[in-house]
Amino acid sequence: MSLFRRLALSLSIAFTGTALSAAVVPDADNGGLILPPGFRALIVADNLVAGRKVGKDTDQLRFLAIGRNGDLYAKTYHGGIIALRDNDGDGRFEEQHEFGTGGGTGIAVRGDWLYHSTNDAVYRYPLKAGELVPTGAPETVISGLPDGHQHDAKSFAFGGDGQLYVEVGSPSNAYGNPDRSYMPPGTPSKDPTDFLQTHGGWWRFNPDKLNQTLADGYHFSTGHRHMLAISWNRAAQAFYVTQMGRDQMNIVAPEYYDALDNAERVSEVMHRLTDGANFGWPYTYWDPIKNARMMAPEFGGDNRKRAEVGKYPDPVVAFPAHWAPLQLSFYYAEQFPAKYRQGAFQAFHGSWNRAPRPQEGYNVSFIPFDDHGNAAGEYETFARSATETRYRMGGLAVAADGSLYLSETDRGRIWRIIYTGETATAPIVAGAAATTAAPAGRAIDGAALKLPGHEVYMQYCAACHMADGSGAAPMQPALAGSPVAGGEAARVIAVVLRGPAAVLPADRPKYQNVMPAFSVLSDQQLAEVLTFVRQAFGGHASPISANQVAAVRAKQP
Repeated sequence: MSLFRRLALSLSIAFTGTALSAAVVPDADNGGLILPPGFRALIVADNLVAGRKVGKDTDQLRFLAIGRNGDLYAKTYHGGIIALRDNDGDGRFEEQHEFGTGGGTGIAVRGDWLYHSTNDAVYRYPLKAGELVPTGAPETVISGLPDGHQHDAKSFAFGGDGQLYVEVGSPSNAYGNPDRSYMPPGTPSKDPTDFLQTHGGWWRFNPDKLNQTLADGYHFSTGHRHMLAISWNRAAQAFYVTQMGRDQMNIVAPEYYDALDNAERVSEVMHRLTDGANFGWPYTYWDPIKNARMMAPEFGGDNRKRAEVGKYPDPVVAFPAHWAPLQLSFYYAEQFPAKYRQGAFQAFHGSWNRAPRPQEGYNVSFIPFDDHGNAAGEYETFARSATETRYRMGGLAVAADGSLYLSETDRGRIWRIIYTGETATAPIVAGAAATTAAPAGRAIDGAALKLPGHEVYMQYCAACHMADGSGAAPMQPALAGSPVAGGEAARVIAVVLRGPAAVLPADRPKYQNVMPAFSVLSDQQLAEVLTFVRQAFGGHASPISANQVAAVRAKQP
């Protein structure tokens, strides 16, 4: 691409802001993602770290940042920074260069500087106009940060005040005695007071002052386990953060907790970050089933004892246990529909610690926010893998045109998610055959699998309700044997068109994931998928026609 054309593209982005180039063409299979109706995706870079080792360590892709001219910067966990540029305007990054060393997680562009963090420091490179790879030497902003080799990644962000906020995680599960191990009843706990003076908090720094240490920072908040997810909310004029919850309840105190308690009873929690906040770690955790803050077993908890009311803030959003929140980003662009504007996208890496429940959380969730900067509803799954080989989501960044970049950590894939308004169902991706049949243990009628609605179901429904209709309690209900799925036709049509909360009784069983309305699907698509659901999971209830869907749609308020 000529220098003139490159400058023209950069100016187009700068001045049009939300214009989506016609040259950006989504992949036929959305790059292996399941997305809400109207959204499409394309793979813009792939295999950036696949199979790569740095020393003995397997590398990963971590957070993303966007330069002012549309260049993308991806941090690697053990290597350097990967700089990516689209030279021909097709939305894909054919130019790729890696620079720097030290690994780490955090990365951000501020003015004419590219900031990034290792596990014990924050640096910055000068970004000169037109440069993809910085030619200047890095400067040390902060060094000597505590690096305990557990929860050691250093996340950071810039506030509306222009200051730099850096998290120092807690190299501990819950400050047990010993940590992550059985503590017989009556074992005295350790006192975390001194530990929390240098760990488990956010510190505020001057981003333009070099060679600082932790002692130069202002201790802004405390009582965290680990918070990599942080994003500035313009309306609230405050950060929101999401904490990674504790592990191994049943190992620490098997007298009071079993494996199911460990799998389900410790939320990943989102909070508004305020000066002086104390979020209660390691003394407490948030139980999403009791909807209450509980005392940790290391500090006298017995699965019944609650924390002192009002001592620590309740979460803004409580996500399921062990989903592992990574990068967080608010959406202030205009490409996506109005419901997404001002809301938050949270990338989850996925669990390792939910047995005997299935491992979960390999997704991007969306949380709506209102004009005042307050969470305004339940979260919903926005993006997840279309195959049984789950992608572990890591980085998020919003481009100038409103596209959402999303990274996968283990092979180093980056997607660009765009809104086109298309209602056509994208085909199931190659290699997804394992998701098109019920897993062993529950067979689906072979005739139902041949119905056209099966493909629609696999595209839009199976991610939550599972390929065999078994659901994933307590996150989403089973369809197999559901009285709604096999019941009155008009009711189940209305549920899909408007969402369960608008149709079903208020005292119905509640689930943590909230099904959105799917009115964007055509009458024929809805008829086909509901006919499949009723044949496969609803006791061979009567089929549904497009005319029936149209009639219910016409009566919608």
